Amino acid sequence: MASKIWLSSPHMSAEGYEMEYVKEAFETNWIAPLGPNVNEFEKELAAKVGSKSAAATVTGTAAIQLALRSAGVKEDDIVLCQSLTFSATANPIVYEKATPVFIDSNYETWNMDPDALEKAFEKYGSRVKAVLVVHLYGLSADMDRIAAICKRHNVALIEDAAESLGTYYKGKHTGTIGEFGIFSFNGNKIITTSGGGMLVSDNEEKIAKTRFWATQSRDKARHYQHSELGFNYRMSNVAAGIGRGQLKVLDQRVAKKKYIFEFYKSELGKLKGIEFMPINEWNKPNYWLSCITLNGKVRPIEIMEKLEEEYIESRPVWKPMHMQPFFAEYDYVGSDVSERLFENGVCLPSDTKMTDEDLERICGIIKLLWK
Repeated sequence: MASKIWLSSPHMSAEGYEMEYVKEAFETNWIAPLGPNVNEFEKELAAKVGSKSAAATVTGTAAIQLALRSAGVKEDDIVLCQSLTFSATANPIVYEKATPVFIDSNYETWNMDPDALEKAFEKYGSRVKAVLVVHLYGLSADMDRIAAICKRHNVALIEDAAESLGTYYKGKHTGTIGEFGIFSFNGNKIITTSGGGMLVSDNEEKIAKTRFWATQSRDKARHYQHSELGFNYRMSNVAAGIGRGQLKVLDQRVAKKKYIFEFYKSELGKLKGIEFMPINEWNKPNYWLSCITLNGKVRPIEIMEKLEEEYIESRPVWKPMHMQPFFAEYDYVGSDVSERLFENGVCLPSDTKMTDEDLERICGIIKLLWK
């Protein structure tokens, strides 16, 4: 049996950078949450993306929740949230007892449709306290239009850049355009800490406050005193050590992800009924996952099942939040773009450890469906 090919699995550096920092954590007994690696990882990540400050968290989900709190989102406030995303984007809105209203995508970006966003503001007006946009699969949203709409309505713009570390929008890192940006270091992301996240912002005072909340809101006192609700959301020193090592190879991972995308496009791009995710001239993506849509006789399930038979992992495009049973009660503004992308989309294997032989094997299996 051929070896398993994963969709996107952890990829440690060949140089062993991660182990150097982890070993240091063990040798100095900095095992518990916080420590030198956490402090340095925050500084190094912020410097990499061009943000003034960062707070390392246990997950990207926790970072989104802290961003919502920092933006002043409270019970019954409305947060306009991209529908085509993973549930981790939307769940923190409910954690904060706010109300999500889901916004459709457009075909040009696969991300939040600015026209639908405008309609949502027309409908909900001053009840809207924040906009939560996603850079899906490493593709940047149309940030100029979205940021202008948020500025006009004086609401916070939060970027879920969990999938887009290393992506640029008009020369600027995604996650650094809105008031807050969040990154994820889950095991399937372009770099990983096994599990973890990062909140970034140019507002250093607000980041300091989120660090306080994330460390159980412990007041400065000899005894344990808490004047605000706190959370146990800070990243461990060991995980941060892995992240510091991974950050050193981020550019390598982006280059390999791009190579994978271009390999697929070269081999499969001429097959009738296949379209690749949109790469706009203003968008320099990280190509986290190489995704296609199908509009011919071959359907997504056929590709996924055929690859699965050969021990190769692939997945559907995210099922939109407004189609999820848990979120069915909440409003949705748009048409059917996100639904069509879900119904017709496939995420192809995008693991950075794949060889050319692996890619040829995948493409060969897919091509057989067109014969």
